[in-house]
Amino acid sequence: MARNETAARSFKDLFDHARKLDGAGYGAYKKLAGAFGDPGLTLSIDRVQADPYASPSKMRLILPMRAAGIPQHLIDDPIGRVAVADFLARRIEADVTRPKNVHIGDIGQQVLERTHVLVTPDRIEARLLVGLPAKGRRILGRQAAHLLADDLPQLADDCLFHDRFDPADARALEDHVALLRDQEFLRAQLAPRKLVAFVGNGAILPRAAGDSDRPLAASQATPFESPESLTHTFNLPSGRTVTGMGIPEGLTVIVGGGYHGKSTLLRALERGIYPHIVSDGREWVISRADVASVRAEDGRPITGADISPFITNLPTGADTRRFSTTNASGSTSQAANVVEAHAAGTSALLIDEDTSATNFMIRDRLMQRLVPNDKEPITPFVQRVRSLYDATSVSTVLIAGGSGAYLRLADTVIAMDAYRPSEVTARAHEIAGDTGDTASTGEPAQNQFQHGTAERVLARGTLNSRKPPKPRGLSTISVDRSDIDLSAVGQLVAPSQTAAIAAALAWLSKNADGQTPLVDLVARLERHITEKGLAVLAPGRDHPGHLSRPRGAEILAAANRYRELKLA
Repeated sequence: MARNETAARSFKDLFDHARKLDGAGYGAYKKLAGAFGDPGLTLSIDRVQADPYASPSKMRLILPMRAAGIPQHLIDDPIGRVAVADFLARRIEADVTRPKNVHIGDIGQQVLERTHVLVTPDRIEARLLVGLPAKGRRILGRQAAHLLADDLPQLADDCLFHDRFDPADARALEDHVALLRDQEFLRAQLAPRKLVAFVGNGAILPRAAGDSDRPLAASQATPFESPESLTHTFNLPSGRTVTGMGIPEGLTVIVGGGYHGKSTLLRALERGIYPHIVSDGREWVISRADVASVRAEDGRPITGADISPFITNLPTGADTRRFSTTNASGSTSQAANVVEAHAAGTSALLIDEDTSATNFMIRDRLMQRLVPNDKEPITPFVQRVRSLYDATSVSTVLIAGGSGAYLRLADTVIAMDAYRPSEVTARAHEIAGDTGDTASTGEPAQNQFQHGTAERVLARGTLNSRKPPKPRGLSTISVDRSDIDLSAVGQLVAPSQTAAIAAALAWLSKNADGQTPLVDLVARLERHITEKGLAVLAPGRDHPGHLSRPRGAEILAAANRYRELKLA
């Protein structure tokens, strides 16, 4: 159904039609495709599944905004529309009367731009996946009639019409929009204040479990409290004031004993690129939107990356200014991850010593004496971190638990003690100075990161495949017989983001001209999404499926990990 078309048939027509299909072969459900409803609500049955075991049918509940009644001040800007769409999707997900075979897609702790619910100035669309009832391969027509003509309109009544919200729900919607606007306002203030990230006082950073993104119970957690020397206060558009710890630009080293909260803090900063819901505990953990988490990634493929800032003069004679391998080592993979993040435009790197290659990060005096520098092809990160910031303004936030090699270079040192931070920069510099260790000193500022990786050009047809790239959960995309492994891309949070990346790869293949650098091609796609909406990744479909917006950095990460990637 075209998006501005009105339904020609009523819900009673749909009920009667579905009931008459009782006992027919499952394929007869296709006769229901089309639009049904009344001027205030339309059910569009866009695609009917081929059999009971196929992917669910795609349907949309469509309301004119005049019927939905969302207050204008909540939807008069893009941030407000994203917030309202997120709120409505959560209402549908939480509705206890929603039939079990009706799905709105994955909704996590983050507030993302999604295709699950569309909010525009003139309408609302809830994009549903619906499993049509059957016994074996025979239609259960009476159940289908009630599902389509009774249950789905009731779901719209319960979740989408503002005038049917109770006062508490109406207030919750107002607060949801205000929170997102405040969060994005604060994010925009980080760079002017020369901050990489901010952690609000009272934040609950620990999660309920290692495999959970939900917060630890407040009774079991230590609320975050900023050290006075790093405290910043923000006055926000809603009128509220938020105070907490600002992480400055430059090199910040986070130290502390094991299990005292170092990695928990870093993980919160990784996820701080996304706004969070109010009950998450991390709603006031705000990072710059382009912050990149990097780690070692043994076995990843690399194609045409300039890793020469870190690795040169390999015994094989390989050109590290345009380096390729199908099976990278820990140090080589981390070097590639750093230069690829730099090429993608990051303003800050997040690095955990525990997930890094030791020989990429440091090389102490004893090892330098045993293996002279002219015999070692790796220039460790410790010797590049200062020039990375001084010459390119890329900051680093580093977790260090076992080595003090970065202390002399650090602009800021934060110690975590039982999840409580304190600033110990002066003491760290004093201790590092007492050692007399010169191995940690960085090289003079120079731009080692100007060439190569950012100028890589995608060859025509490099991502062409017999079938479109297919997402498989959060961490895998299949392109023909090749799988792209995204398990080390730690800032993906939703399988629907991976689905969007798979669609983005198809777009890159279609638009690669053999001349445009890959990073510029992805930037063009991001502008296209911003202007036209995320559904541009599913052209020609009124129901685009469930997609959540990824960053360009994650789209590039997927392309960079494709083993068959070809460059012009």
